[in-house]
Amino acid sequence: MSCNAPRKTGIARTSPTLASKVMRMTIPVLAAAALWAAAPAAKAWEPTKPIEFVVPAGTGGGADQMARFLQGVVAKHSLSKQPIVVVNRSGGAGAEGFLDVKNDKGNGHKIVITLSNLFTTPLATGVPFNWRDLTPVQMLALDQFVLWVNAESPHQTAKAYLDAVKAGSDRAMKMAGTGSKQEDQIITVMVEKVAGKKITYIPYKGGGDVAVQLVGKHVDSTVNNPIEAESHWRAGKLRPLCVFDSKPMPYSAKLTATMAWKDIPTCASAGLPAEYLMLRGIFMPPGVTPAQVKFYQDLFAKVRALPEWKEFMEKGAFNQTALSGQAFFDWLGRNEQQHRVLMREAGFLAQ
Repeated sequence: MSCNAPRKTGIARTSPTLASKVMRMTIPVLAAAALWAAAPAAKAWEPTKPIEFVVPAGTGGGADQMARFLQGVVAKHSLSKQPIVVVNRSGGAGAEGFLDVKNDKGNGHKIVITLSNLFTTPLATGVPFNWRDLTPVQMLALDQFVLWVNAESPHQTAKAYLDAVKAGSDRAMKMAGTGSKQEDQIITVMVEKVAGKKITYIPYKGGGDVAVQLVGKHVDSTVNNPIEAESHWRAGKLRPLCVFDSKPMPYSAKLTATMAWKDIPTCASAGLPAEYLMLRGIFMPPGVTPAQVKFYQDLFAKVRALPEWKEFMEKGAFNQTALSGQAFFDWLGRNEQQHRVLMREAGFLAQ
Protein backbone atom coordinates (compact mmCIF):
# COMPACT_ATOMS: atom_id res chain seq x y z
CA MET A 1 0.00 0.00 0.00
CA SER A 2 1.31 3.38 -0.90
CA CYS A 3 2.10 5.64 2.00
CA ASN A 4 0.36 8.40 0.10
CA ALA A 5 -3.05 6.58 0.06
CA PRO A 6 -5.76 8.20 2.17
CA ARG A 7 -6.32 6.51 5.60
CA LYS A 8 -9.71 4.90 6.34
CA THR A 9 -11.45 5.81 9.57
CA GLY A 10 -14.60 4.52 11.41
CA ILE A 11 -16.47 7.75 10.68
CA ALA A 12 -18.71 7.73 7.62
CA ARG A 13 -18.74 10.88 5.59
CA THR A 14 -22.13 12.11 4.34
CA SER A 15 -22.36 13.81 1.04
CA PRO A 16 -24.00 17.26 0.83
CA THR A 17 -26.76 15.74 -1.30
CA LEU A 18 -27.62 13.03 1.25
CA ALA A 19 -27.53 15.49 4.14
CA SER A 20 -30.02 17.76 2.44
CA LYS A 21 -32.38 14.80 1.88
CA VAL A 22 -32.19 13.83 5.55
CA MET A 23 -32.89 17.43 6.56
CA ARG A 24 -35.94 17.62 4.27
CA MET A 25 -37.30 14.37 5.80
CA THR A 26 -36.58 15.33 9.42
CA ILE A 27 -38.19 18.78 9.48
CA PRO A 28 -41.76 17.57 8.75
CA VAL A 29 -41.43 14.78 11.36
CA LEU A 30 -40.26 17.19 14.03
CA ALA A 31 -43.01 19.63 13.13
CA ALA A 32 -45.67 16.91 13.41
CA ALA A 33 -44.27 15.81 16.78
CA ALA A 34 -44.35 19.39 18.03
CA LEU A 35 -47.99 19.76 16.96
CA TRP A 36 -48.93 16.42 18.62
CA ALA A 37 -47.25 17.45 21.88
CA ALA A 38 -49.07 20.78 21.87
CA ALA A 39 -52.48 19.18 21.21
CA PRO A 40 -54.72 18.68 24.27
CA ALA A 41 -55.09 15.14 25.63
CA ALA A 42 -58.12 13.18 24.42
CA LYS A 43 -61.12 13.94 26.62
CA ALA A 44 -62.23 11.07 28.84
CA TRP A 45 -65.67 9.60 28.16
CA GLU A 46 -68.55 10.71 30.36
CA PRO A 47 -72.33 10.26 30.13
CA THR A 48 -74.29 12.72 28.01
CA LYS A 49 -77.73 11.69 29.25
CA PRO A 50 -79.20 10.23 32.50
CA ILE A 51 -77.74 6.94 33.68
CA GLU A 52 -80.24 4.10 34.09
CA PHE A 53 -79.37 2.05 37.18
CA VAL A 54 -81.15 -1.32 36.99
CA VAL A 55 -81.96 -3.22 40.19
CA PRO A 56 -82.89 -6.86 39.41
CA ALA A 57 -84.85 -7.13 42.66
CA GLY A 58 -87.76 -5.49 44.46
CA THR A 59 -87.78 -2.24 46.41
CA GLY A 60 -86.56 -2.11 49.99
CA GLY A 61 -84.07 -4.95 49.71
CA GLY A 62 -80.31 -4.75 50.07
CA ALA A 63 -79.56 -4.20 46.37
CA ASP A 64 -82.26 -1.54 46.10
CA GLN A 65 -80.99 0.27 49.22
CA MET A 66 -77.42 0.27 47.92
CA ALA A 67 -78.46 1.52 44.49
CA ARG A 68 -80.49 4.36 45.95
CA PHE A 69 -77.69 5.25 48.35
CA LEU A 70 -75.28 5.47 45.40
CA GLN A 71 -77.80 7.56 43.47
CA GLY A 72 -78.08 10.02 46.34
CA VAL A 73 -74.42 10.35 47.23
CA VAL A 74 -73.37 10.83 43.59
CA ALA A 75 -75.91 13.65 43.27
CA LYS A 76 -74.97 15.20 46.63
CA HIS A 77 -71.28 15.47 45.73
CA SER A 78 -71.83 16.23 42.01
CA LEU A 79 -69.71 13.24 40.99
CA SER A 80 -71.53 12.91 37.67
CA LYS A 81 -72.85 15.65 35.37
CA GLN A 82 -75.78 13.38 34.55
CA PRO A 83 -78.26 12.06 37.14
CA ILE A 84 -78.65 8.40 38.06
CA VAL A 85 -82.17 6.98 37.70
CA VAL A 86 -82.89 3.77 39.65
CA VAL A 87 -85.24 1.30 37.92
CA ASN A 88 -86.43 -1.92 39.63
CA ARG A 89 -86.83 -4.89 37.28
CA SER A 90 -87.44 -7.86 39.57
CA GLY A 91 -89.50 -10.14 37.33
CA GLY A 92 -88.38 -13.74 36.98
CA ALA A 93 -86.12 -13.62 40.05
CA GLY A 94 -84.18 -10.78 38.45
CA ALA A 95 -84.10 -12.28 34.93
CA GLU A 96 -86.07 -9.29 33.65
CA GLY A 97 -83.33 -6.90 34.74
CA PHE A 98 -80.43 -9.02 33.52
CA LEU A 99 -81.97 -9.61 30.09
CA ASP A 100 -82.75 -5.91 29.76
CA VAL A 101 -79.08 -5.06 30.28
CA LYS A 102 -77.83 -7.97 28.15
CA ASN A 103 -79.97 -6.83 25.21
CA ASP A 104 -78.83 -3.19 25.36
CA LYS A 105 -75.45 -3.80 23.74
CA GLY A 106 -73.02 -0.89 23.76
CA ASN A 107 -75.15 1.38 25.95
CA GLY A 108 -72.74 3.25 28.20
CA HIS A 109 -75.63 4.94 29.99
CA LYS A 110 -76.88 1.78 31.71
CA ILE A 111 -75.51 -0.12 34.71
CA VAL A 112 -76.92 -2.90 36.87
CA ILE A 113 -76.29 -3.82 40.49
CA THR A 114 -75.97 -7.55 40.95
CA LEU A 115 -76.79 -9.96 43.73
CA SER A 116 -75.84 -13.60 43.71
CA ASN A 117 -78.95 -14.10 41.57
CA LEU A 118 -76.45 -13.25 38.84
CA PHE A 119 -75.58 -16.96 39.21
CA THR A 120 -78.68 -18.54 40.73
CA THR A 121 -81.34 -17.17 38.35
CA PRO A 122 -79.95 -18.69 35.12
CA LEU A 123 -79.07 -21.93 36.92
CA ALA A 124 -82.56 -22.27 38.40
CA THR A 125 -84.66 -21.11 35.46
CA GLY A 126 -82.64 -21.92 32.37
CA VAL A 127 -83.14 -18.32 31.18
CA PRO A 128 -80.68 -17.56 28.34
CA PHE A 129 -78.31 -15.45 30.40
CA ASN A 130 -74.86 -15.80 31.94
CA TRP A 131 -72.77 -13.23 33.79
CA ARG A 132 -70.32 -13.34 30.87
CA ASP A 133 -73.06 -11.76 28.73
CA LEU A 134 -72.45 -8.52 30.66
CA THR A 135 -69.36 -6.37 31.21
CA PRO A 136 -67.97 -6.66 34.77
CA VAL A 137 -67.13 -3.26 36.23
CA GLN A 138 -66.65 -3.39 39.99
CA MET A 139 -67.28 -5.51 43.06
CA LEU A 140 -68.41 -2.93 45.59
CA ALA A 141 -68.65 -5.24 48.60
CA LEU A 142 -69.85 -8.62 49.82
CA ASP A 143 -73.03 -8.85 51.87
CA GLN A 144 -73.60 -10.96 54.96
CA PHE A 145 -76.60 -13.07 55.91
CA VAL A 146 -77.98 -13.15 59.44
CA LEU A 147 -80.49 -15.55 60.97
CA TRP A 148 -83.26 -13.37 62.41
CA VAL A 149 -86.28 -14.06 64.60
CA ASN A 150 -88.94 -11.78 66.03
CA ALA A 151 -87.83 -10.05 69.25
CA GLU A 152 -90.63 -11.86 71.09
CA SER A 153 -89.58 -15.29 69.79
CA PRO A 154 -88.79 -17.90 72.45
CA HIS A 155 -85.54 -18.68 70.60
CA GLN A 156 -82.83 -16.62 72.27
CA THR A 157 -79.87 -18.26 70.50
CA ALA A 158 -79.12 -19.97 67.22
CA LYS A 159 -78.73 -23.26 69.08
CA ALA A 160 -82.18 -22.89 70.60
CA TYR A 161 -83.62 -22.17 67.15
CA LEU A 162 -81.85 -25.17 65.62
CA ASP A 163 -83.00 -27.43 68.46
CA ALA A 164 -86.58 -26.28 67.86
CA VAL A 165 -86.32 -27.16 64.16
CA LYS A 166 -84.92 -30.58 65.05
CA ALA A 167 -87.61 -31.24 67.65
CA GLY A 168 -90.53 -30.09 65.51
CA SER A 169 -92.25 -31.83 62.68
CA ASP A 170 -91.29 -31.34 59.04
CA ARG A 171 -92.21 -27.87 57.73
CA ALA A 172 -93.39 -26.66 61.15
CA MET A 173 -90.91 -23.75 61.08
CA LYS A 174 -91.61 -20.96 58.57
CA MET A 175 -88.75 -19.11 56.88
CA ALA A 176 -89.36 -16.01 54.75
CA GLY A 177 -86.87 -15.13 52.02
CA THR A 178 -86.31 -13.20 48.82
CA GLY A 179 -87.28 -15.17 45.71
CA SER A 180 -87.39 -18.89 45.03
CA LYS A 181 -84.28 -21.01 44.48
CA GLN A 182 -82.19 -17.94 45.28
CA GLU A 183 -79.69 -17.10 48.04
CA ASP A 184 -82.15 -17.12 50.95
CA GLN A 185 -83.57 -20.51 50.01
CA ILE A 186 -80.09 -21.96 49.46
CA ILE A 187 -79.22 -21.00 53.05
CA THR A 188 -82.55 -22.41 54.25
CA VAL A 189 -81.62 -25.75 52.65
CA MET A 190 -78.30 -25.60 54.51
CA VAL A 191 -80.20 -25.21 57.79
CA GLU A 192 -82.53 -28.09 56.83
CA LYS A 193 -79.59 -30.40 56.20
CA VAL A 194 -78.05 -29.68 59.60
CA ALA A 195 -81.39 -30.01 61.40
CA GLY A 196 -82.54 -33.06 59.49
CA LYS A 197 -85.99 -31.49 59.06
CA LYS A 198 -87.77 -29.58 56.31
CA ILE A 199 -88.61 -25.89 56.76
CA THR A 200 -91.52 -24.14 55.06
CA TYR A 201 -89.90 -21.52 52.84
CA ILE A 202 -92.09 -18.56 51.83
CA PRO A 203 -90.71 -16.33 49.03
CA TYR A 204 -91.23 -12.56 48.75
CA LYS A 205 -90.09 -9.99 46.19
CA GLY A 206 -87.47 -8.28 48.32
CA GLY A 207 -85.73 -8.14 51.68
CA GLY A 208 -87.86 -5.21 52.81
CA ASP A 209 -91.03 -7.30 52.49
CA VAL A 210 -89.29 -10.22 54.20
CA ALA A 211 -88.39 -8.12 57.24
CA VAL A 212 -91.94 -6.77 57.53
CA GLN A 213 -93.33 -10.32 57.53
CA LEU A 214 -91.09 -11.24 60.46
CA VAL A 215 -91.95 -8.08 62.37
CA GLY A 216 -95.62 -8.97 61.91
CA LYS A 217 -94.99 -12.55 63.16
CA HIS A 218 -96.31 -14.04 59.93
CA VAL A 219 -93.18 -16.21 59.77
CA ASP A 220 -90.80 -17.63 62.40
CA SER A 221 -87.45 -16.58 60.93
CA THR A 222 -85.54 -15.01 58.03
CA VAL A 223 -81.97 -14.99 56.73
CA ASN A 224 -82.04 -11.34 55.67
CA ASN A 225 -78.97 -9.23 54.97
CA PRO A 226 -78.01 -6.91 57.85
CA ILE A 227 -79.12 -3.71 56.11
CA GLU A 228 -82.56 -5.19 55.38
CA ALA A 229 -83.31 -5.72 59.08
CA GLU A 230 -81.10 -3.13 60.80
CA SER A 231 -83.81 -0.53 61.42
CA HIS A 232 -86.18 -3.16 62.87
CA TRP A 233 -83.40 -4.41 65.15
CA ARG A 234 -82.74 -0.88 66.38
CA ALA A 235 -86.47 -0.50 67.03
CA GLY A 236 -86.50 -3.63 69.18
CA LYS A 237 -88.69 -5.62 66.76
CA LEU A 238 -86.18 -8.25 65.60
CA ARG A 239 -83.40 -10.32 67.18
CA PRO A 240 -80.26 -11.53 65.35
CA LEU A 241 -79.15 -15.05 66.28
CA CYS A 242 -76.02 -15.67 64.17
CA VAL A 243 -74.14 -14.62 61.03
CA PHE A 244 -73.41 -17.05 58.19
CA ASP A 245 -69.71 -16.28 57.98
CA SER A 246 -66.49 -17.83 59.29
CA LYS A 247 -65.87 -14.98 61.72
CA PRO A 248 -67.95 -12.29 63.48
CA MET A 249 -68.51 -8.97 61.74
CA PRO A 250 -65.93 -6.31 62.75
CA TYR A 251 -68.23 -3.38 63.52
CA SER A 252 -68.22 -2.37 67.19
CA ALA A 253 -70.67 0.57 67.37
CA LYS A 254 -73.72 -0.31 69.48
CA LEU A 255 -76.96 -0.54 67.52
CA THR A 256 -79.02 -1.44 70.57
CA ALA A 257 -78.45 -0.83 74.25
CA THR A 258 -76.41 -4.03 74.54
CA MET A 259 -75.31 -5.22 71.07
CA ALA A 260 -73.19 -4.28 68.07
CA TRP A 261 -72.77 -6.20 64.83
CA LYS A 262 -69.58 -7.77 66.19
CA ASP A 263 -71.54 -9.26 69.10
CA ILE A 264 -73.55 -11.53 66.79
CA PRO A 265 -71.89 -14.98 66.94
CA THR A 266 -71.14 -17.08 63.89
CA CYS A 267 -73.69 -19.74 63.05
CA ALA A 268 -70.92 -22.34 63.12
CA SER A 269 -70.23 -21.56 66.77
CA ALA A 270 -73.85 -22.52 67.53
CA GLY A 271 -73.58 -25.86 65.74
CA LEU A 272 -74.85 -24.58 62.39
CA PRO A 273 -71.80 -24.90 60.09
CA ALA A 274 -73.10 -22.92 57.13
CA GLU A 275 -71.40 -19.99 55.41
CA TYR A 276 -72.59 -17.75 52.59
CA LEU A 277 -71.62 -14.30 51.31
CA MET A 278 -73.46 -12.42 48.55
CA LEU A 279 -72.10 -10.23 45.77
CA ARG A 280 -72.86 -6.53 45.52
CA GLY A 281 -71.33 -5.66 42.17
CA ILE A 282 -71.74 -3.38 39.17
CA PHE A 283 -72.00 -4.54 35.55
CA MET A 284 -72.68 -2.87 32.19
CA PRO A 285 -74.16 -4.13 28.93
CA PRO A 286 -71.95 -6.07 26.52
CA GLY A 287 -70.01 -4.17 23.90
CA VAL A 288 -69.24 -1.06 25.92
CA THR A 289 -65.83 0.60 25.55
CA PRO A 290 -62.95 0.50 28.06
CA ALA A 291 -63.33 4.28 28.44
CA GLN A 292 -66.96 3.86 29.49
CA VAL A 293 -66.03 1.17 32.00
CA LYS A 294 -63.28 3.40 33.39
CA PHE A 295 -65.75 6.23 33.97
CA TYR A 296 -67.81 4.06 36.32
CA GLN A 297 -64.77 2.52 38.01
CA ASP A 298 -63.48 6.02 38.73
CA LEU A 299 -66.94 7.13 39.85
CA PHE A 300 -67.28 4.33 42.40
CA ALA A 301 -63.70 4.82 43.57
CA LYS A 302 -64.69 8.40 44.46
CA VAL A 303 -67.80 7.12 46.25
CA ARG A 304 -65.81 4.57 48.27
CA ALA A 305 -63.50 7.35 49.48
CA LEU A 306 -66.39 9.32 51.02
CA PRO A 307 -67.22 9.20 54.74
CA GLU A 308 -70.84 8.45 53.80
CA TRP A 309 -69.71 5.22 52.17
CA LYS A 310 -67.84 4.15 55.28
CA GLU A 311 -70.96 4.89 57.35
CA PHE A 312 -73.11 2.94 54.91
CA MET A 313 -70.73 -0.03 55.08
CA GLU A 314 -70.85 -0.05 58.87
CA LYS A 315 -74.62 0.43 59.03
CA GLY A 316 -75.12 -2.59 56.77
CA ALA A 317 -72.23 -4.59 58.26
CA PHE A 318 -70.76 -5.29 54.83
CA ASN A 319 -67.63 -7.27 54.07
CA GLN A 320 -65.64 -4.50 52.35
CA THR A 321 -63.94 -6.61 49.70
CA ALA A 322 -63.68 -4.60 46.45
CA LEU A 323 -62.39 -6.01 43.15
CA SER A 324 -62.16 -4.95 39.51
CA GLY A 325 -60.41 -6.06 36.35
CA GLN A 326 -59.01 -9.59 36.08
CA ALA A 327 -59.30 -10.23 39.83
CA PHE A 328 -63.05 -9.57 39.66
CA PHE A 329 -63.41 -11.73 36.53
CA ASP A 330 -61.61 -14.64 38.21
CA TRP A 331 -63.74 -14.30 41.36
CA LEU A 332 -66.91 -14.44 39.26
CA GLY A 333 -65.79 -17.66 37.58
CA ARG A 334 -65.04 -19.34 40.91
CA ASN A 335 -68.33 -18.27 42.46
CA GLU A 336 -70.37 -19.38 39.48
CA GLN A 337 -68.98 -22.88 39.97
CA GLN A 338 -69.61 -22.77 43.74
CA HIS A 339 -73.23 -21.83 43.10
CA ARG A 340 -73.58 -24.61 40.56
CA VAL A 341 -72.54 -27.09 43.27
CA LEU A 342 -74.85 -25.52 45.90
CA MET A 343 -77.79 -25.44 43.49
CA ARG A 344 -77.21 -29.06 42.47
CA GLU A 345 -77.08 -30.20 46.10
CA ALA A 346 -80.30 -28.30 46.84
CA GLY A 347 -82.03 -29.77 43.79
CA PHE A 348 -82.56 -26.31 42.28
CA LEU A 349 -80.90 -26.73 38.88
CA ALA A 350 -83.18 -26.29 35.89
CA GLN A 351 -83.99 -29.59 34.17
